[in-house]
Amino acid sequence: MLPIDAAAHSSRWRRRHPAEKALLGFGLTLCAVGLPPWPGAVLVAAATLTVLLGPAGVPGRALWRAFRIPLGFCVTGAIPLLFEVGGSRGLVALAPDGPTHAGELLLRTASASLGVLLFAFTTPVSDVLPRLVRVGVPAPVVDVALVMYRIIFLLLDAMSKIRQAQAARLGHTTRAATWRSLAGLGATTFVRAFDRAQRLQSGLAGRGYDGTLRVLVPGCALSRPFLAATGVLLTGLVALTLVLERLLP
Repeated sequence: MLPIDAAAHSSRWRRRHPAEKALLGFGLTLCAVGLPPWPGAVLVAAATLTVLLGPAGVPGRALWRAFRIPLGFCVTGAIPLLFEVGGSRGLVALAPDGPTHAGELLLRTASASLGVLLFAFTTPVSDVLPRLVRVGVPAPVVDVALVMYRIIFLLLDAMSKIRQAQAARLGHTTRAATWRSLAGLGATTFVRAFDRAQRLQSGLAGRGYDGTLRVLVPGCALSRPFLAATGVLLTGLVALTLVLERLLP
């Protein structure tokens, strides 16, 4: 199991309805994208971090380890905005408004990533997928997603064991040995994926699979106080941003 999935299963909000967390997480993401980067994205990022580290109880170290990956993509996407190619100032030069545009993009994307992480850190995928059928997603699509979600962890576990076996046999001591080990890892994983899929199909057929996976979903009701607090938070962020935008330079 991935660390973010383990954190979601042990989250304080594990028993809350996924719709509540989706409204909060994706609402903050929309605010980060739609509001002005300054001060809107900064306020949204501060509010999201407060919720993540406070009421949601997400460990700071786990949050940083998950956040640094999308942050790397955000930085990589902002760097090209710093430069202009061609023109009167040379082949490559610093763009006049490059730092401003790069900073705005970085603020928006980083803040929006935190909103998505809020949902991911508090809601296991296994709680979301079965409920998608109730909102109109075709059952076969949900079944395939559930099966793929299960197979991914099995393959990751198999790859970890294969890499340990290769390392024990000195399969990474030289560059040539590393390439041979990587090729063997890819080939073995490919074969095991087919084997897992075949065994899974046989298991489902043995249990009378008729085209629909029946999964027990723990019942939980929507919390009106939580929804009201989410609405107040999102509305407050929008109002505060609009006010500060006029007051700040």
